[in-house]
Amino acid sequence: MAITLSPAVAELLKRAAGDRDVEAFLADLLAGRLDPPERVELYLRLHEKYLREAEELYRGGDLVQAGERYWGAVTALLNALAKKRGEPHYSHRDYAVLIDRLYRETKDRELVTAFAMAERLHANFYRNFLSPEGFEVHRESALRLVEKLKKLAET
Repeated sequence: MAITLSPAVAELLKRAAGDRDVEAFLADLLAGRLDPPERVELYLRLHEKYLREAEELYRGGDLVQAGERYWGAVTALLNALAKKRGEPHYSHRDYAVLIDRLYRETKDRELVTAFAMAERLHANFYRNFLSPEGFEVHRESALRLVEKLKKLAET
């Protein structure tokens, strides 16, 4: 489904979203009007969309955009987990606190290291500093994190 916005509304929406993805921004606005299970489902679907887009961009060689979508998949899953747990999920700090809690609960150190690697993919979106080889290492770690977070979100 495509939605057409006037240029004025589109510009205001981009400005209101700030440095966030507009779709993620809208999902957060919409989440406030949904029941908790629907909110979790919204973020799980958003994670699937971002992961699909990331893989397409990766295959097309657009590593900068792909990395940002991998980050989006991670944060969408963190949003789903936070919603299920009744925890905040609106900032990098909130995500880091949640990852730390998940680590303490599971003792899975890779949650911490893979999260840091995913954050570097996000930083690369703004600075484009990763080599293709370095990107691949970060991508693989982010994909493992996505799988771990997905399992945690489904329990």
